[in-house]
Amino acid sequence: MSELFDAVDALVASRSPLPPAEERKRLRVAHGLTLDEVAAALKIRRATVSGWESSKTRTEPRGPEREAYARLLDRLAELYPAPSSADEVTTPTGPATRSDAPPAVNALPAPSVDSGSEAESTVGEPHPTAVVVTAPEVPRRPLRAPAASSGPRRPSGRRENTTGSPARFEHGPLAVVDVEDGQALAYCTGGLVLDVPAKSIPALVDWTLREAKLGQPKLSGPGKDADPLLVLTKAALERYGLPVVLTDEERLAGRLPENHKIVRQLARAEWKLTKRGFGPWARIYRPAQGSERACVQLCIPSWNALDTRHWSDAGELQPADLARLLGVYASRVMTPRGSTAVTGLELMTSLHPPTRASGADADGKRHSEHNPGSLGKDPVDCAPCEAPDGHPLLRDLPRFHVRGPGEKLFEEAYDWARPLTDAECLRRNLVGIDVNMAFAAGANGLVVGTSAPTRVGKPVFDPKLPGSWLVDLSHVDLSRVKSGKEWVELDGDLLPSPFTPKGETPTGPAWYATPTVAYAVELGYEVAPIEAWVRYENGRYLDGWYSRLRDAYLATMADLGVGADLPPADFLTAMAGYRQRDPQLAIVVSAIKATVKGGLGKLRERPRGEGWRPGEPWRALARPTWRPDIRAAVISRTRINMHRKIVKHAAFTGQYPVAILSDCAVYAVDGESPLDFLPYRAGKPLPGGFKLGVNPGLVKHEGTQDVLWGEGVREQFHAPELNLARYIKDGTVTDVDNGE
Repeated sequence: MSELFDAVDALVASRSPLPPAEERKRLRVAHGLTLDEVAAALKIRRATVSGWESSKTRTEPRGPEREAYARLLDRLAELYPAPSSADEVTTPTGPATRSDAPPAVNALPAPSVDSGSEAESTVGEPHPTAVVVTAPEVPRRPLRAPAASSGPRRPSGRRENTTGSPARFEHGPLAVVDVEDGQALAYCTGGLVLDVPAKSIPALVDWTLREAKLGQPKLSGPGKDADPLLVLTKAALERYGLPVVLTDEERLAGRLPENHKIVRQLARAEWKLTKRGFGPWARIYRPAQGSERACVQLCIPSWNALDTRHWSDAGELQPADLARLLGVYASRVMTPRGSTAVTGLELMTSLHPPTRASGADADGKRHSEHNPGSLGKDPVDCAPCEAPDGHPLLRDLPRFHVRGPGEKLFEEAYDWARPLTDAECLRRNLVGIDVNMAFAAGANGLVVGTSAPTRVGKPVFDPKLPGSWLVDLSHVDLSRVKSGKEWVELDGDLLPSPFTPKGETPTGPAWYATPTVAYAVELGYEVAPIEAWVRYENGRYLDGWYSRLRDAYLATMADLGVGADLPPADFLTAMAGYRQRDPQLAIVVSAIKATVKGGLGKLRERPRGEGWRPGEPWRALARPTWRPDIRAAVISRTRINMHRKIVKHAAFTGQYPVAILSDCAVYAVDGESPLDFLPYRAGKPLPGGFKLGVNPGLVKHEGTQDVLWGEGVREQFHAPELNLARYIKDGTVTDVDNGE
């Protein structure tokens, strides 16, 4: 109802004595009000005229102003008589009169999430007390307050706070700031729109912290609440004196120069910028006072803050649509902290903060102490074999020395292909299947080290001890392996080795992560490590991270019509064209996937310019989350998971893959669908083999091309082992395969 009050207040402030016909037009056209709405406003306003109850954003009228207010109410009462019964005032459900009203943000269906997870809000619904559009088919344009007010403008429906989130975050985690008709507006999640009175960036930051009520509750007990995020459109950039696009020099630097007027404005107002400066993901803050944080993050899409590889055309959406898209991502994953890779890494830390408050000491004071299960607040050195080229641990190596497998841990995803056999050439099609969220599934339940490594000479292999092991696995014969508890005979020449990314059989001792060595034991072969770097302090550090991203993925796919319990045929039907059902939610799916891969990639972030030279430390090494061993373990387990399913499938069906690229495997078959070659009995898949479904670790149809296409492109590029899995989705091959 506050919208109606504000409409009346706006008329009072204008003091324009209009004839009744024009007054009617003004109310109906400028504010989209109906007879019942005005009657409802007058009913409540009459009840408060005598007392003049004021709100935080409305001053009390006095003297002549009070009389003018009362006269206006009387005039409006004559124009729009109240209903016969004061208790029968209704809210309109018809379309708005204004034809130029922007679409409001619609609520999304709630996902099925674990009720026990911390800081989970009802996905798709507005944060705390935000409001969703419930009745109008064409939402009304949000009403404006008088210029001095910055209060919220809500759609017609109101929903109670059912999430348990703090009231200070009642307007959601973020807002998209735009300018319309000279007025700055903040589009929040759930359809809420706020008027923004700020005229400068420092004032905008101050308004956000004092009045906007933006932010997100912490994901873990010892953690910190997420800072509010403001997304600035091109119009907002122009209003606040920022460039719409960066110059080439600024783009390469990733920030505005220190002498830019906006940077100077912030400095004069005693606001600080992080080391990344004022760039696409700027963080503006003041040092914390006690437990109170004063920090606002800016996202600037026109500066390429939303990478089109992961966010598609999100940066070009209308403000309300962009608020909806980012709001869904924030509620299901977390408020973006930068790129999807940065957010993936920050999610790990948010779920396992490095420190917590200790118990009270003798004086009743609490202190900061290590949070068990976290990576701590200080970085640790990796093992020499885990260090990437150029790391300070390797500074004493000759300049052009190339480390081999006996010196370097090289756990990477599959990139393997082989020529088709004569029998496979007679098949009609090549069908690709892709593992959903393969790297997330590889992280699920994985035990990783949480401390520095310890060197052990001639160790006894322990599959429960995370680390890196120097061991010779060249004796493992894929022609005869254990599958489960039984030995099976296979055609080893048609299988990739599980121990190398290129599928080549190892020729001697090499460094492997624990999951790779454990798989050699699982296949039925003994191992005798020569040396190891192990981590005695360990745990399932990534379990919460996996669960959060899994739930986000499944909830968003369910919104797109792909449920977790669909039968195989129905699943394939639901997956066909799911992106077209809601392109914005499809972007969220892509962003969630990129958060998984990018977050794991950040665990071994390489130098990014900054004048770095080999042998010198780079900035990422100062993070406790720079952990190449954890990345290697996840990739190792993901590759092993794929090989285990391939072996199970080959032992049961006699079919072998012709190409594997990371989480995609291609088979030569006569049919066109995965159902034509994946074994199902009474609707149940082969235990331990490939299973169709949307859950992480299950597979979907990646694409189908005919065998002649595969042989044709290999001949065209003179590459008999061209990895067809790279192009199976749409069949387009633009250049010779270089493995990138």
